[in-house]
Amino acid sequence: MKTETGRSALASPEPDEEPGKRRNPILRSLGEMPGLIVLSLVLAILIKTFLVQAFYIPSGSMEDTLRINDRVLVSKVPYYFHDPQRGDIIVFEDPTPGKQPARSTIGAAVHWLFQGIGFQKPDSEDFIKRVIGTPGDTVEGKNGKVYVNGVKIDEPYVKGTTSDFAKLTVPDGMYFVLGDNRQASQDSRFGLGVHALPSRPEIGFIPRDDIIGKAWVIVWPTSHWAGL
Repeated sequence: MKTETGRSALASPEPDEEPGKRRNPILRSLGEMPGLIVLSLVLAILIKTFLVQAFYIPSGSMEDTLRINDRVLVSKVPYYFHDPQRGDIIVFEDPTPGKQPARSTIGAAVHWLFQGIGFQKPDSEDFIKRVIGTPGDTVEGKNGKVYVNGVKIDEPYVKGTTSDFAKLTVPDGMYFVLGDNRQASQDSRFGLGVHALPSRPEIGFIPRDDIIGKAWVIVWPTSHWAGL
């Protein structure tokens, strides 16, 4: 037989927490905020490192396709499955970067983090150009046009004419690149990249490992929005 005290205990269970000790939901949210911020930063860095990265266009070397101050998205995914193709607009790291500034271990980690989320510029400049010659191709500039493997290529995107340059063969693992604005572009014709041909020291090539990704859309300003 249950006593009166027992019945009272069953009917009125004590709360797990006294009302005065319950955590304020605002304080609970604030306590979770640092973890959410860290998670967001990690996701942003992973997306930028492996999937998509935004780039700013600083010069007119790719006009009229890309204009100064345009922002483009560069996808890294396509080149996980195949190599760059002729006609691709690519972003690549400076193949011959200058001396990197000395940093402590902590300073280097902070710089890497801030660069990864876009708050700090990279130490080396990035470039955006169009692939014209792939490994093994012969490329030549003649009579204002570009010939690849002896065939004149169709280039409706070109602004101006292409200065003549003698026939050359693109080395293995390298790419020959030009800007669309042919009379205002510092590109492979003028030594941008690695000087891989001793007989042609004025010519530069872009190593495959320095290619960041393929530009695929202009996202800013909205009036310039277009696929590439």
